[in-house]
Amino acid sequence: MCGIVGLIDRRGESCERADVYAMNSAIVHRGPDDDGYVFDGPVGLGFRRLSIIDLEGGHQPLANEDESVWIVFNGEIYNYRELRSDLVARGHVFKTESDTEVIVHLYEEYGVDCVKQLRGMFAFAIWDRRERQLLLARDPFGIKPLYYYPGSDQIGFASEIKSLLQMRGVSREVNREAFWNYLTFQYVPEPMTMFDGIRKLQPAHYIIIRNGEISERRYYQLQFNPGRESMEHYIQGTIERLRDSVRVHMNSDVPRGAFLSSGVDSSAIVALLKELEEVQTFTVGFEGAGGLSEIAYARETAKLLGTIHRDTVISADAYLKELPRLVFHQDEPVADPSAIALHFVAELASQYVTVVLSGEGADEIFGGYTIYREPLSLRVFDFFPMSMRQGMGEVARLLPEGVKGRSFLMRGAKAVENRFFGNAYLFSEADKASFARVDPSREGFKRPLDVTGPFYRQIADADDVTKMQFIDLHTWLPGDILMKADKMTMANSLELRVPFLDKEVFEFAAGIPADYRLANGTTKHVLREAVRGILPKEVTERKKLGFPVPTRKWLREEHYQFARDLIGSSCLHDLFDRDYVLQMLEDHRSGIRDNARKIWTIVIFLLWHETFVEQSRVFVSKESEYVAARRMRILAGATV
Repeated sequence: MCGIVGLIDRRGESCERADVYAMNSAIVHRGPDDDGYVFDGPVGLGFRRLSIIDLEGGHQPLANEDESVWIVFNGEIYNYRELRSDLVARGHVFKTESDTEVIVHLYEEYGVDCVKQLRGMFAFAIWDRRERQLLLARDPFGIKPLYYYPGSDQIGFASEIKSLLQMRGVSREVNREAFWNYLTFQYVPEPMTMFDGIRKLQPAHYIIIRNGEISERRYYQLQFNPGRESMEHYIQGTIERLRDSVRVHMNSDVPRGAFLSSGVDSSAIVALLKELEEVQTFTVGFEGAGGLSEIAYARETAKLLGTIHRDTVISADAYLKELPRLVFHQDEPVADPSAIALHFVAELASQYVTVVLSGEGADEIFGGYTIYREPLSLRVFDFFPMSMRQGMGEVARLLPEGVKGRSFLMRGAKAVENRFFGNAYLFSEADKASFARVDPSREGFKRPLDVTGPFYRQIADADDVTKMQFIDLHTWLPGDILMKADKMTMANSLELRVPFLDKEVFEFAAGIPADYRLANGTTKHVLREAVRGILPKEVTERKKLGFPVPTRKWLREEHYQFARDLIGSSCLHDLFDRDYVLQMLEDHRSGIRDNARKIWTIVIFLLWHETFVEQSRVFVSKESEYVAARRMRILAGATV
């Protein structure tokens, strides 16, 4: 796992070399083992390396035999050996054992269609000197991030936004449309970022930059295609593909381990790893979490599976001390408290291993979230016309909060497209209108319905459960789950791999009917049945916690004063009503209502704003200072 950066001058002039060096210096944590650069007229490519495969020969940027094609690559290709064998048979000559070089020769053979043959996680840039074009590509699930800035003179790209902020002329202004949607989703939905002008390359897309023009295309479509085979067919097929995926995800020349939480997802990965080698496992818990702590369950599972297990307990003070620095590493505000939890378990693991496997993606693919059972409970409303359902909802809305059945009637009054926006739904449009000083209708912004609407239209004929999974696959998964997984592990120079998010696994799981996914009153039923042979019953039937953080308690007690001071000192009057938010905090503290998630959303945004816009919180590594000094020498005309 590594970091990549680059520039291409739209006018055909030489790119700003000093900017490329500065961009690369900003992400030393992504690759402390090595760095590299190549400059060719309008293009400059930079690379930071965390050595995983071919420790001696994997230096980048890397080129083909005549140096007409250059690549910088972040990720891992799990079918690279098979691809390499085919390319050798076609006459290609290799000089390294790395998966990176396979992509170079694959591009020579198939052009931009090379991305369709890759099984793995990736973000890469290929400069074709003959065609004078730059190709940027991102993997189908969005496991690896890739951002770009389409400036008027130069187009920049990077693994992290903080690199793009090193370019001259890049604005740090808040994207008000992104802010409006962040309040609902708890992350910024792609392709927007919280920075006006900076964009994310969407999963399963590539960009071609030629003659200063940018064209973006989708090359792969995540799509559910439920069949009607026997339950046993899906159970056996699932365990076979998972076993194969874990095997190929083990490929590395450095120590490996796994994150272990309370649920079946990470436990299944660990059990499959244990079939192949000794396994080191890691988990984290929090003071004040009470019965929600992962540690006791993880220790029990580790003992049952026979792993070498380590864990750590984080206090409220330790969490708060690290919070600002980790908001810096996130690049954008992500108001998921477990993002910070992920940092602590990654920090622990990085002391012992360089690669970890984890269970992200299982819920979205196999139907694991409890909310996916909602359509089953609301089936009774299918017998009423929509006009009558809406009338019930209006009546329910007039009832006092807390009245039994009110929420049920309000949810049943809406079609799934109007009630489900993904796993996080914090502030409604009415909530935001009460305190956010943004008028989306006047400013022409996309609202949450506009974000999810295109995905619902793509899958209009599917059942409601499948629709909800499809929405999460395209929004929640890349925007929250995978974003925090990449940023928090990379902050600790640790490579995270996700065997559930494998093309072979997904394409099989996409055929499982919804009634099989949610059978027997549970979620991800097929997956649970598939791993019964490798996991104890108490693990397969255990509810998932997912590194729970006691934010509700902390905002009433340990973190209350911090939140109050942060909100009270805010000068962002053009974005939200400070007094309204302070009252939300007081209502939460007094127990009038649980506002923890909403308050946390504002707190994270304010910390992000202080760090990246006001720049009152500064986090710079010693390595970055060194390269910044080198940049000054370049600007002064010195030779590097």
